[in-house]
Amino acid sequence: MKVMIRRGERGLSAYVPKKDLEEAIVAFEHEALWGGWVKLKNGWVLDLPQLAAETRLPITVNARKRGGEED
Repeated sequence: MKVMIRRGERGLSAYVPKKDLEEAIVAFEHEALWGGWVKLKNGWVLDLPQLAAETRLPITVNARKRGGEED
């Protein structure tokens, strides 16, 4: 699913246009984000693609939701 990752005043957030959902990123596997998972405030865990550590935000990426079907 397409997910926009951005950095705001309150930290990192993820926006899923298909669901019109924006949630704060509360945990992540790698400091640079890319190539690991991120956990959203609503409990979703998303696998992010491998990108360069210096990738600039905001960016839209194809992420995969863990724990079931992509809603």
